[in-house]
Amino acid sequence: MSFSDLFDSGFKKRNEDHFAAIVRVAMDDGIITDDEKAFLDRLARNLEISEANYAEILKNYQSHPINPPTSYDRRLERLFDLSRMVYVDHIKGDHEEVLLRKIAVGLGFNPENAKYVVDKALTLVSNGVDLDTFIEEVKQMNR
Repeated sequence: MSFSDLFDSGFKKRNEDHFAAIVRVAMDDGIITDDEKAFLDRLARNLEISEANYAEILKNYQSHPINPPTSYDRRLERLFDLSRMVYVDHIKGDHEEVLLRKIAVGLGFNPENAKYVVDKALTLVSNGVDLDTFIEEVKQMNR
């Protein structure tokens, strides 16, 4: 196995674990709504989750560990990516924002601040900021 194969394997595994954690959040009420399913479909495509892995994760989502990033900057990077996905896909409405808030909590953000963090994240993304600006702006709001 080459070095690049190791990197690809680790990257794919992190994406699968990240995706499984989001599925677990979506399943917290016992069902995946049509809106959540549409979001998961787009997320799986963007994370390059194969159809076979997608089906397996949906079936056995609890077998994947939840590994929220330990670093605050990594949490912000994931939130940035997810917020951009929501914005680029023109996802609107309470259902998507509620799911994004649940995901933010799953990423390790304080449940009491999740709505505010997600609102700020979506505003920043809609304003077209880059990752560095996004991180700095979210950090400043928590000072």
